[in-house]
Parts: sequence; structure tokens; C-alpha cells
Amino acid sequence: MNTKNVVMFSWEGELPAPQVRTVDDMRSVLRDPGCRCEAPLYFMYRALAKSDADREWLEATAIRYDITVIPARDLCGEHVKTKGHYHPENKAGVGYPEVYEVLSGIAHYLLQSRSHSDVVLVSAQKGDLVVIPPGYGHITINPSREETLVMANVVSTGFESEYGEYETMQGAAYYETREGKLEKNPRYGEMPPVREMSAAATDLTGLCSQPLYRMVEGRDPFGFLNHPERYARYFRELL
Repeated sequence: MNTKNVVMFSWEGELPAPQVRTVDDMRSVLRDPGCRCEAPLYFMYRALAKSDADREWLEATAIRYDITVIPARDLCGEHVKTKGHYHPENKAGVGYPEVYEVLSGIAHYLLQSRSHSDVVLVSAQKGDLVVIPPGYGHITINPSREETLVMANVVSTGFESEYGEYETMQGAAYYETREGKLEKNPRYGEMPPVREMSAAATDLTGLCSQPLYRMVEGRDPFGFLNHPERYARYFRELL
């Protein structure tokens, strides 16, 4: 598969071959599992570093920097999205968090708590940072009809993502349609309404407050990604 035409971001280091999600990979989480789409849905560039020194630092601190490219797609009336997953708990019994940065385009981050007591849609645009707090599963939606979404993320390398609930329940608790509406996934039964918020209104003081790769280059600590139990009060104020 030729993926060169979808690399729509600048990168100073060497790019590895991306992991590619196709519609066949995503059927278990789609609003319409029978949907057909010949084009790849999104591309994941894992464990990036602009220099050997940056890579060594990232590996030593158990942090991974990724970039994901999500072209605009119509999935039979649903906006294109990532598959969705939860993060397991660390040794202290607290779920691992994650941070996203929108590099270009716009993004909707749909978060849901493991208890299904809370569902939040965070809208973000270029330059915004979005923290996924412990205990929340999440998907990323590209709500644009034309513009490609490019986003970076930093996450601990100490765990594997858990996709099981999203696959079993055929996606998240809500689907975002091409009309911009949030349609409830009936497999979840009773669920709270979606709380909507802007990433720009989120106070990330105490966690991160600058472009993610600048933090890598500055050797700024990402301790909250591996030891979220030490940052509980900051996570409580996010959502």
C-alpha cells in the first residue's frame, strides 16, 4: 500500500513505515459494520525521535512520542475515528494517562469513564493539548469533511492498550454522524448525556503547558504519565 500521499506533516527525523488502520480493522467498532471504504482510515507513526539523543532520553524515561494522521472519511454516515481503548492501571492502582496535541486540523476526543457514569467530548484545534485522565477510555474523531487531522501524543511505554470493551460494545457510547450529531450506541443501555468542552478552556498547569516535542527537547519531566498517582489533584480538575 502506497502511503506517501498521506504524510502531511513536517518531521526532521527519519519516519518509519506507519501502522495502517483499514475499514476491515475497524468493523467491530463502526456504527455500520458493513460499511465499505477502499482508502486507509488512518496512519500511526510510532516511537518517533528527531535525534539519537532524544530517542535515548525517551527510552530511558519510558515515554513514547507518536504521530497519527487521520484523513477526512465518510464511513457510511459516521465521521472517521480511531478504534478506541482504555489504559490499564499501573502498580499503584491508577490508570495510565495520555496527552494529545493537535498539529493540524481539528479533533474531537470522546472520553468515557470505565463506570460509564461520565462521557465527555473535548473539541480541539491546532496547538491545543488534551490530557486523557486515568480511568477514561477514549477515541479520536476527525469531524471535518475535508481537512486531514494530524496529532501527536506522548504515553508511557509501560502498558498495552485495552480494546476489548470497544470491540464488544461496537464502539464508544456515542457515534458522531456526518451531520455533526452525537448518536447514542444502544448497546450501552442507559448512559449520561455527553458533556461538551473546549480544550482551550482546560488548565494543564502542573502537567504540561507547551508543545509536546519541545518538552522532549527540553528534557522536561513526563512523570505524570508513569506515576499518575502523584498528580491526582491535577487530574481531578481536568474534566
